[in-house]
Amino acid sequence: MSERILFTSNYSDLSTNRGFQFEFNCERCGNGYRSRFKASTLGGVSEALGAAGSLLGGIFGNAADLSERVRSANWQKARDAALEEAIREITPEFIQCPRCSNWVCRKACWNQQRGLCKHCAPDLGVEMSAAQASHSVEEIWAHARMADDDKHLTADDWRGTIRASCPHCEAPLGSNAKFCPECGAKLGAEHCPGCGGKLAPNAKFCAECGQQVGGG
Repeated sequence: MSERILFTSNYSDLSTNRGFQFEFNCERCGNGYRSRFKASTLGGVSEALGAAGSLLGGIFGNAADLSERVRSANWQKARDAALEEAIREITPEFIQCPRCSNWVCRKACWNQQRGLCKHCAPDLGVEMSAAQASHSVEEIWAHARMADDDKHLTADDWRGTIRASCPHCEAPLGSNAKFCPECGAKLGAEHCPGCGGKLAPNAKFCAECGQQVGGG
């Protein structure tokens, strides 16, 4: 053979007695290309000799065996030649990654800018978009698991102090409630009656205007 056969594992042999055809697949996405069907003259000779043996029986009783010998002697050589031709036809559609050595399709799985397949060097824009989508899904599931009271928390609520127990009766709080479920005491920050500023829990004076707001 005049050329080395480059593809050794990522193709399927679709050849029949009538001719040769091969399908080459990308080792990343699995899609591929088929070579054009090439008719075989050997197939016709083999079929003709086999038919003669079936029809004429004793006269050409060994014709079927002869057809097999014709095929075994020449078929492999003809197949390899057809495979070489198919590879020359298909090779422009594929490229071998220098890092992982996989044969990948140029159209969908080759990162031209990086000189690597997209398994070894993914498109950053695609990965960023996928990461954003994945993060959004995670947030949706996290939100779905939250208690109804907590779903309404704002950024200010999270920055503020969230109490784990009531400051009055010390009962444990199962959520960021506004009132204690045990004693009914109002929980969380309140607003100063003078300036409207937010008050820290149990504050006695407003941090904004100094007005007394708690018992002293």
